[in-house]
Parts: sequence; structure tokens; C-alpha cells
Amino acid sequence: MKARAERGPAPYINPYLAGTFLGVLLFVSFLVTGHGLGASGGLARMIVWVQDLFVSSHVDANPALATMAGGDANPLDHWLVWAIIGAMAGGFVSGWMGRRLRIETFRGPNISVRARWIAALLGGTLVGFGARMARGCTSGQALSGGAVLSLGSWAFMFSVFAGGYLLAYFVRRLWN
Repeated sequence: MKARAERGPAPYINPYLAGTFLGVLLFVSFLVTGHGLGASGGLARMIVWVQDLFVSSHVDANPALATMAGGDANPLDHWLVWAIIGAMAGGFVSGWMGRRLRIETFRGPNISVRARWIAALLGGTLVGFGARMARGCTSGQALSGGAVLSLGSWAFMFSVFAGGYLLAYFVRRLWN
């Protein structure tokens, strides 16, 4: 075990091969479940489960949340919840096997660790809020919607990349 750790991190998988695997996984997802991949539906069900534990009257009064909680049904009894849990477990195992498992904060030299965490939490909150407003996340839009040639999904992805390039101009000094 010690010799393995001394070798350093394993190389990353070829991105073209990884993209091919993702495409095959998406195809199998459509074939088996009739749905594409996406994270926000599973995360929403996890949040509804926690809300139902503490404020079940709120969940029952909100039609969107009540649909997920569904009376006696458990919000966690959905395949997307287990797909997310599997993705997290797979990421952990991959990091462990690739000798990359450690706690660290990636940041540029011109931003503090605290500011990096604040920016990440703010960005994640905005993306999560936007995903709920759009009734879907970027993975669902880009992967699943793009795979079925949805015009809205393609317009969304072009907008995401354009917005990313525009924002990068303003924050690049933090990373250089």
C-alpha cells in the first residue's frame, strides 16, 4: 500500500474515451428507463425527503413537493436518487484508486481559500436556484436534451458557454 501511494496520482482517462463511455451510459439510460440523465430531479427528491421529516405540512401543501413525496411513497424511491448516490460513490472509489483522494481547495494565487469557498457556495446556490426555475439541470439539458436534439437544450448550452466566456474575462485575474 505504501509503494502505491509513493508513485503519485494515476493519469486521467483519455477525455475522448470518457466521453464515449458517457454517451454509451446515456444511451443505456434512455433504453432502460426511458429517460435521460440529470441530477436536479434526484437532488430535489433528497431535499423533499428532508423537508418531509421536519415540515411535512409544507410538503403536503405544495403541489410540486407533494408530487415527489406522493402520500405514503418515499421520495428516495426513485432511480435518479440512486444514480446520484452511485455517481458519488463511483467518484470516491475513482479518487481512491487513482490516488487522488485528499481534501484540498483549488484556487488561484490571487484569491483566498475563504473567498474561493464563498464564491463556490454562491455560484452553486445560483445554479441550483436556476435549475429549479428551469425545471432541470445543466446535465439534463446538455446531455439528455442535446442527445434528443432539443432546440431549447442546444440554445441553453450555447448560452451557458457564451456566459462562461464572458464571465471568465472578469474573474481570470483570480486564477493567474
